[in-house]
Amino acid sequence: MREAFRRELKDLKKRVLAIARDVTDMTREAVTSLVEGDIDRAEKVILRDDDLDRRCLGIEEHTLEVIATQGPVARDLRLLYSLTYMALHLERMADLSVNIAKAAKRTASRRGPQTLYDLIQAQGNLVYRVLDAMAEAFEKSDLELARKLEELDEPIDHLYKQFFRELARLQDEEDIEWASSMVLASRYLERIADNAVDIGERIAYLVTGDFDVIHDMTEED
Repeated sequence: MREAFRRELKDLKKRVLAIARDVTDMTREAVTSLVEGDIDRAEKVILRDDDLDRRCLGIEEHTLEVIATQGPVARDLRLLYSLTYMALHLERMADLSVNIAKAAKRTASRRGPQTLYDLIQAQGNLVYRVLDAMAEAFEKSDLELARKLEELDEPIDHLYKQFFRELARLQDEEDIEWASSMVLASRYLERIADNAVDIGERIAYLVTGDFDVIHDMTEED
């Protein structure tokens, strides 16, 4: 009986990890569609969202079922609680990737200043690094790496602010309208990374079993 329970927990963790990997892929594809003006690629990102939403809901339903039927305690309960929390944040991150893909569709008909494309790509590259680190920290229960996510997030925030400086250089009204969509996309990337940092805090709680570790990480920030 307990062996079956262990297998169930392991399967749930694998499913959440697979979702995290898919969110990274969706984010990468969304950014590429924006930078390259690729509407077909953007549409594929948008179409993936319904399936990912269903999978995240499935995690929530399954964890609640396990809690109700198995009565887990201690670390097992922390894991189930954390999986539900992570699934919620991953669903939000996927939605933000979809928003970037929609921005790609809005801007594909017009090519704007290369500087902003370069900034989006640079920001995207940093976000992928955060997402990969988040997944690795979860897979390996790596407390040190989970704590490092906030540090990895900082350059992303700086690039987002840089967008506004570049926006101020634009004079043409059409440029400003185009750039507004790009700034929103940059903001979505920043929010994806912020959600990954939140998941990192939850991983730290999962590893240590101490809620204070989350508060300590926030105070350090």
